[in-house]
Amino acid sequence: MIDCYFWTTPNGYKVLVFLEEASIPYRIIPINISKGEQFDLKFLQISPNNKIPVVVDHEPKVASGSISIFESGAILLYLAEKTAQFIPTKLAARTEVLKWLFWQVGGLGPMLGQNQHFSQYTSEKIPYAIRRYVNETKRLFKVLNNKLAHCQYICGEYSIADMACYPWVLKHPLLELQIDDFPYLKRWLDELATRPAIIRAYEKGTAINITPTVTEESKKFLFGS
Repeated sequence: MIDCYFWTTPNGYKVLVFLEEASIPYRIIPINISKGEQFDLKFLQISPNNKIPVVVDHEPKVASGSISIFESGAILLYLAEKTAQFIPTKLAARTEVLKWLFWQVGGLGPMLGQNQHFSQYTSEKIPYAIRRYVNETKRLFKVLNNKLAHCQYICGEYSIADMACYPWVLKHPLLELQIDDFPYLKRWLDELATRPAIIRAYEKGTAINITPTVTEESKKFLFGS
């Protein structure tokens, strides 16, 4: 059994998508980051960076007891290796997936997050910051669009690289760009949206929370602590 400490953010959805795709028994434990639940001392024992998602594997393959994993990219890699799913075994193909997984966690996620922060959430609009992160978002979308011009999925076969990128690209309406400017990326996005596991993951997330994560009240927890 996997415990998934979750809230309805792109990084949270990455893990739900994998769990649904792999048909792993799991339960969702909501951590409402809009109310500051990520700072609870008990949660900090498994997530020292006070972020979601976190998973606790109560049946690890080789260790006794439970294993907790924080950081969404590390979680995807752990689950892929645990289940031998959605990551290739051959060195070249595996390396390709890892490159794009790290590209997402090191670039796509942080840059899109800053884009949305300065475009949507700050009370003081800073034109330089908005231009900086919108332009970087467009550059990253172009990189992914060019990659998808030559393959159905990011690394040929559907993998954790796709699961990592999809929830972030899905935020495009809030990112000051037009998805139609990236036709291969749009084709990929539309195709993944029809996958049953992805549909189930988002249905389960929506059942937990349909309110905006960022509100004036929640900003003190999300941006001030």
